[in-house]
Amino acid sequence: MYQPPVTGALVLSDGTVFRGHGIGAGGSTTGEVCFNTAMTGYQEILTDPSYAGQIINFTFPHIGNVGTNDDDVETSSPTVSSAVRGCVLRAPITAPANYRAQLPLDEWLKRRGIIGLTGIDTRALTRLIRENGMPKATLVHDPNGRIDVASAQAEADAWPGLEGMDLAKHVTCRQTYTADQTHWAWPDGYGQLTAPKYHVVAMDFGIKRNILRSLAQVGCRVTVVPATASPEEVLRHQPDGIFLSNGPGDPAATGSYVVPTIRTLIDSGKPIFGICLGHQMLAIALGARTTKMHQGHHGANHPVKDLGTNKVEIVSMNHGFTVDRESLPEGVVETHVSLFDGTNCGIAVTGKPIFSVQYHPEASPGPQDSYYLFDRFLNYFDK
Repeated sequence: MYQPPVTGALVLSDGTVFRGHGIGAGGSTTGEVCFNTAMTGYQEILTDPSYAGQIINFTFPHIGNVGTNDDDVETSSPTVSSAVRGCVLRAPITAPANYRAQLPLDEWLKRRGIIGLTGIDTRALTRLIRENGMPKATLVHDPNGRIDVASAQAEADAWPGLEGMDLAKHVTCRQTYTADQTHWAWPDGYGQLTAPKYHVVAMDFGIKRNILRSLAQVGCRVTVVPATASPEEVLRHQPDGIFLSNGPGDPAATGSYVVPTIRTLIDSGKPIFGICLGHQMLAIALGARTTKMHQGHHGANHPVKDLGTNKVEIVSMNHGFTVDRESLPEGVVETHVSLFDGTNCGIAVTGKPIFSVQYHPEASPGPQDSYYLFDRFLNYFDK
């Protein structure tokens, strides 16, 4: 059986080395290694700005078999190519086998400057993360097979890690823009909102395109503003509601300049809906705390219980920090919990049109278990 040459390696800060065949761009990159359990949607994962600073270890072995295309890119900011640091795969990439494919994954990775590695024991790496937490590591791809392990380990060890790191500033938009594209429908592709009923201002901390499409799908024209926008800038657009987006990094770090803005927006009385990083920073603004998780939640098969209805949703998650439920102040209630580990997955403010969730309702893993959240947001607009 043919074995590709060893042209790449993942070197952990503790000296553990996984050697394999380099793919995608050449060079080296350093970040935090997490594992993602999704069986589909690898292109959406690799272009999700929430993965900034991370190297993704895919637990599903066959990544790349449907190729890549322009429609499945989730990065919404034209100034951000891909925020992910790299990817690790078990099996070699095969030729695309899908009518929507435009480029093979390997070529797509090269064009986006993403370093990859195939041919390693991803199960062993996953077990290591489960037992020891998400490690710092350097991913190396040298077509000539020259890999300086000692240097790579030193780079990984010197990297400061995601705690205390504000990464939203690297993936947010640089100027305000309007979004009106709606969901994809076969065979026509994406639609366009022609008769908006409402106007939402979305604060962009690394927002995914399908979140914008989901808001447009329910009738919202969306004005997207940078993460650094002041409350006056947000309210100047006279929105019916305010959306706090997903994004990467430590919510406390990004919150150092965003949380004061969120507090002013809370006082405005406007409906507010947050997802992922937006959920975490909303919790901080309300008086709660966030903490770093041991292995995080990354995948499209996570069961979450809605405590109000007792229904279980299958959701998509991508986060390494969580809201500490014990720190939730009076008047803020927990609405959703993870059935994997019991961590907080949603909050709401009693008597106010403010709520948020830790997961991604737009990612359609259920496939539509969580779409009701967008309707819930709209229900507050006319009250």
